[in-house]
Amino acid sequence: MYFELLPNPIDDYKCEEAGITTYLPKPQTSDNQSKGFFGKRDFHYIPEDDEYHCPAGERLIWRMTNEEKGQTLHRYWSSNCQTCTIKSQCTTSKQRRVTRWEHESVLETMQERLDRDPEKMRTHRETVEHPFGHSRFGWAIHTSRLRHSNV
Repeated sequence: MYFELLPNPIDDYKCEEAGITTYLPKPQTSDNQSKGFFGKRDFHYIPEDDEYHCPAGERLIWRMTNEEKGQTLHRYWSSNCQTCTIKSQCTTSKQRRVTRWEHESVLETMQERLDRDPEKMRTHRETVEHPFGHSRFGWAIHTSRLRHSNV
């Protein structure tokens, strides 16, 4: 038996579509915050306009769509980054690009649900993560990556 330990947003989407309520945090896929830059959560998505607003108040508009690993991803950026006064807090690149998965609203709903009831994550850690971690250590597989399988 294998378990999925890495975040898989497609599974989250399938659960939502099947009417299964999940309590998992939205995966943070960028390490920008650890580098001292603004994180994606600092960019606010405006669904009516299909655009993001950055911490400086600029609009990041849709620029392109591509597919990676079976996921349709939309890319947004502003043309005003070069002259932005807080660019050094945002990126070292020409402009800051924000990526949005086509079903990202499902992940946002999951995060909002968890934000309203943070005790659910504490329960998850105590009942699932801690015992599973001990089991992996006992099985001497603490350095392996386990994946879900239809076995």
